[in-house]
Amino acid sequence: MIPSTYSLEDVQKAFGQLREIKSILSAKGWFPATSGNLSVRLSGGDRERFAFAVTASGKDKSVQTAEDFLVVDERGRPLETTALKPSAETLIHCEIYQATGCGAVFHVHTVFNNLASELFHGRGSVPVSGVELIKAFNIWEEEAHIEIPILPNYADIPRIAAMIKNSVVPEIPGILLRKHGIYAWGKDAAEAKKHLEAFEFLFEYEVRLRQLGS
Repeated sequence: MIPSTYSLEDVQKAFGQLREIKSILSAKGWFPATSGNLSVRLSGGDRERFAFAVTASGKDKSVQTAEDFLVVDERGRPLETTALKPSAETLIHCEIYQATGCGAVFHVHTVFNNLASELFHGRGSVPVSGVELIKAFNIWEEEAHIEIPILPNYADIPRIAAMIKNSVVPEIPGILLRKHGIYAWGKDAAEAKKHLEAFEFLFEYEVRLRQLGS
């Protein structure tokens, strides 16, 4: 049973936000072959102990059902008895919440974020300079330069999760896994969505810029 710290209203609100975001991002084609995962933190708790709603594993995110989401604790364990399994990458969400205190984490697999990760993995980050959408991260300097962190991808999810804390760059609300996808976060679902869309624009820009030979 979900602890009384988290009300049914909290859970329903989080599920509603996930349902809306899932529909929007699915329409963009950002969840191929059931990939990707989304989560929204429930109100209450603190940096060490908290709960969040997360997409269930193996679901077609282009379809809305009554069994798309579940609630887990800060270690990714379901808070209710359920046949649903949280996404295999829930541990990464746990580490991002603990490292940043954010309110939502969204993860998608796209061609452009995969290409960007492969182009720049040797550098360890995707460099972006002077592009207007950097302002989506509340960075307002003219001709601002950012470096979006890239981490290696492993089949062993705990191995990835262990790298998160030391890889978070405070002003950059995202981490890219090589040949895998981007994790973007924000203070709430709306901000996480904004950050995710900005990252995807920037990845496409950098890939296409190099295709043009610039």
